Amino acid sequence: MNRPVLLVIAHGSRDPRHAATVQALVRRAGALRPGLRVETAFLDFNLPSVTGVLDRLAAEGVRDVVALPLLLTRAFHAKADIPAVLRQAPASLRVRQAEVLGPSPLLISAVERRLYEAGLTPGDKSATGVVLASAGSTDPEAIAVIAETARELRRTGWCSVRPAFASASLPRTEDAVRALRADGVCRVAVAPYVIAPGRLPDRIAAGASGADVLADVLGPSPELARLLLERYDGAHSARRQVARTA
Repeated sequence: MNRPVLLVIAHGSRDPRHAATVQALVRRAGALRPGLRVETAFLDFNLPSVTGVLDRLAAEGVRDVVALPLLLTRAFHAKADIPAVLRQAPASLRVRQAEVLGPSPLLISAVERRLYEAGLTPGDKSATGVVLASAGSTDPEAIAVIAETARELRRTGWCSVRPAFASASLPRTEDAVRALRADGVCRVAVAPYVIAPGRLPDRIAAGASGADVLADVLGPSPELARLLLERYDGAHSARRQVARTA
């Protein structure tokens, strides 16, 4: 049986760094799984669009697609926007939506990778507080996942971890930095919990001016590339189980 095509769906941005980072991540995931066809599409601002890619795949005779939201939490895009656009797929396509990327231990590892690349070491953990700065959401489920991710990061040994948000929710990055300072933390690091550069990551960086360390966005890290394939495999396995029981 041919494996379904993996369609990675990113939000899109007017910032060209966003699409370039997404494409680099998708290429890295594809390199880990030779023979797997991987496509990229965007909800907004960038091309190709999701409907455009789905139409092209159907015209080529593809029958099975796993659509993977390139999102860290199950907020509005995962719950509403992406299902709505996938419902417009040609009738000849069987499309299964995979789970979003978070939560996952691989994301914790990716955050730590970026912190170490920014100059920290495992020996710095006990004296370093981390601001886990995400884009933000009004969705309570998404906010709860970010809070739990901060707790999981804290359990790896950092002296304190506070979540922060670039929009929609509070506290802001700068507020979390000040709170860690007020707690007497010796060193403060800001870890952007976002996948690609853009307007909100730039806002996070601006809010990190009072920190000692600013890590990079998660980007095309090996952990994220592995996680894309893990989510693909989960959706593919679920489809096969349904087929066997049908």
